[in-house]
Amino acid sequence: MEPPNLYPVKLYVYDLSKGLARRLSPIMLGKQLEGIWHTSIVVHKDEFFFGSGGISSCPPGGTLLGPPDSVVDVGSTEVTEEIFLEYLSSLGESLFRGEAYNLFEHNCNTFSNEVAQFLTGRKIPSYITDLPSEVLSTPFGQALRPLLDSIQIQPPGGSSVCRPNGQS
Repeated sequence: MEPPNLYPVKLYVYDLSKGLARRLSPIMLGKQLEGIWHTSIVVHKDEFFFGSGGISSCPPGGTLLGPPDSVVDVGSTEVTEEIFLEYLSSLGESLFRGEAYNLFEHNCNTFSNEVAQFLTGRKIPSYITDLPSEVLSTPFGQALRPLLDSIQIQPPGGSSVCRPNGQS
């Protein structure tokens, strides 16, 4: 029996604040944040991410965010590209529709965590997934929550993975 093909799975991590969070968080929040994280999953030669426009893809590093600030090796997967795209299509019609996006509770990092677990059985680093609760645990974060809840983030430069008719 032939061994299965293994495909590398990478987590691209971007600091949306471009270093401002590291400098300003102690003053504004009373605690140190290293960044405001946007993440995506790179597998099968494409980068996949979630925002207010739904699930999108592009060549790795192809959004206007440019190259990632860091790349985390999540592991490898036996999931073929065809099965993965079917899975994404299903997610795009259910849990990860554009209108389901919420900056604190259902965002790009929620998506990356879900996809990483599907592909490799591993979660993304907790410093990324714990960021919303860290911000909201501060008085300033609580005061800003109504404004922050209204923010919709969709990194420009990707193309939709899940089209309205459900075709990829």
